[in-house]
Amino acid sequence: MQIDTAAYQRVLGDELRSLRKQRGWTRKELNRRLQSDISLQTLATYELGTRQCSVVRLVEICVALGVPAHQVLARVHERVFGDTPAGHLSVDLATVVADTRPQLMPLRRWAQGRLAHLVPGQPPEVHLDLPALEYMAQLCQLSTVDLIRTLRELDHHGPR
Repeated sequence: MQIDTAAYQRVLGDELRSLRKQRGWTRKELNRRLQSDISLQTLATYELGTRQCSVVRLVEICVALGVPAHQVLARVHERVFGDTPAGHLSVDLATVVADTRPQLMPLRRWAQGRLAHLVPGQPPEVHLDLPALEYMAQLCQLSTVDLIRTLRELDHHGPR
């Protein structure tokens, strides 16, 4: 298996940025919580995926964010190598909750309930199989195809 290191770095940076933003922190606020002195520019290059982050630095950033590094790496691995179970769609609960489209209100309520029951540090992600997607589509009064398209848009473009 070949590893696209540039893609891996970008996805890792995206995960770190997403975790920071979920907490409502600026880079400066995250930087203040770090054990060692890192420039804001270095932190930005990690988040943009333009600079490699050492394992020790990654762990330090994850500790500051309150998330185990192995969970962050598992999510990156899943996004890069596509380890979502076959026939399932990976859904980020936080992204669903942040979306404002009226037709997704039933899905938003469900996602809020699921988020409330997550163990601290657990990624806000679920894998939905086709029967679950069909049921959710009915709740939202959408076709299953439209719901899947909407969820994929959310995953790639963020909430509206």
